[in-house]
Formats: sequence, C-alpha cells, structure tokens
Amino acid sequence: MKIPTKTRYGMRLMLALALRYGEGTVFLKDIAKQEDISEKYLSLIIIPLKSAGLVKSTRGAHGGYMLGKDPMKITLDNIFMVMEGNQALVDCIKTPTLCNRALSCITKIVWEKVEDALHGVLNSMTLADLIMMHRTRQDVVSYNI
Repeated sequence: MKIPTKTRYGMRLMLALALRYGEGTVFLKDIAKQEDISEKYLSLIIIPLKSAGLVKSTRGAHGGYMLGKDPMKITLDNIFMVMEGNQALVDCIKTPTLCNRALSCITKIVWEKVEDALHGVLNSMTLADLIMMHRTRQDVVSYNI
C-alpha cells in the first residue's frame, strides 16, 4: 500500500497551517515555498479540505488560509478521509457483494484488521500532536547544531 502524494502533501499543508494557528491567514505561496511543493498542486489539494470545513479562507490583500478548527479537534484521520474518501484497502470490506467469498474469506479478516489499525493510529493523533512533535524535533535539531 502506498499513500498518495496528495494525501501526504495534504497532511503537510495542514501541519503548516496548524503551526500558525491563531496568527491569522497564511498565503498558499508561502506554504508552497516552505514545503517545496508546487503552489498549483497545493491549490488543488486545499479545495476538498476547505469543503470539509478543515480550512477557511479569506479574500483580499490580507487574505489567505487558516485552519477551520482548533488543531486539537482535527485528527489525522479527518484529513486522510477527506483526501482519500471512504475507500477500503480491498473492495470487499466496504462492498461484500462484490465477492462471492466475502463471508468465508479468511484474508478479508486480515485486510479489515490492517484497515482498523491504520485508522486507529490516524484517529489517535491530532494536528496538535504533530505540532508538539514538530517543536520537539526542532528543539533537538537546534540543540545539536
């Protein structure tokens, strides 16, 4: 399984906004430069995040983007689900009628457990947790220099 670029960049975008939570809006071009991601690509990624209410925007000279909620209230699974939708690792998990073995398939149980573990980890962490991890890492990096 490989997490798509749009989801990975979506997480980075949300962390960049979370790190500036409460400081007003941020220009997408500034995040693009900081994260070394195309501004055009970020402008596509931010659309579903905005539609889901995870990001707010304002127009005008002092416009830009900000988190739509407190970082403590946005789980990584919230972001993942917006970026990936309600997809399953294997189709038979969400739509058992696609496979005539769905009720008796032992490997389906494995894929359900893997999916539960993935969402369990993502639900157990918020953007606030990533902020703390980021700040701790920054302290370690600056201390070692």
